[in-house]
Amino acid sequence: MQIILIQDVNNLGGANEVVTVKNGYARNFLIPQKFAVEASTSNLKQLEERLKQIRKKEEKMLAEINKVIAALQEGSVTIGAKTGTTGKIFGSVTTVQVAKAVREQKGYEIDRRRIQLLDEIKELGSYKARVDFGNGNETEIALEIVAE
Repeated sequence: MQIILIQDVNNLGGANEVVTVKNGYARNFLIPQKFAVEASTSNLKQLEERLKQIRKKEEKMLAEINKVIAALQEGSVTIGAKTGTTGKIFGSVTTVQVAKAVREQKGYEIDRRRIQLLDEIKELGSYKARVDFGNGNETEIALEIVAE
């Protein structure tokens, strides 16, 4: 029997997939538990429409991510830090400070957990950080550490 999965089912498939299972498994477990519906012609048309809407949302999201990546790559982000007389920073620059600087200077809110510093920042100078947006979309941003 062919069914359309409504949500992810372990060892069977993910949501919005059409799979073939035994009649008893579908009628006695998957359909009553609201994990799946029968793959009738009307349900298949609804699935096509749902997949079309998901693709549109993904395309819109990808366009927005590309816009953010372009904005982050144009110019560096300046971060002020307290320093001693030798140019060493008191403490170090963290992803929280990078996220705050990006929000203030570029106008985009980026979660600090998506930012990865490529080097440990203990002195003034130029550094790089990587921002991962998920699904293979990532970019490097230039950081300029200056004395406050």
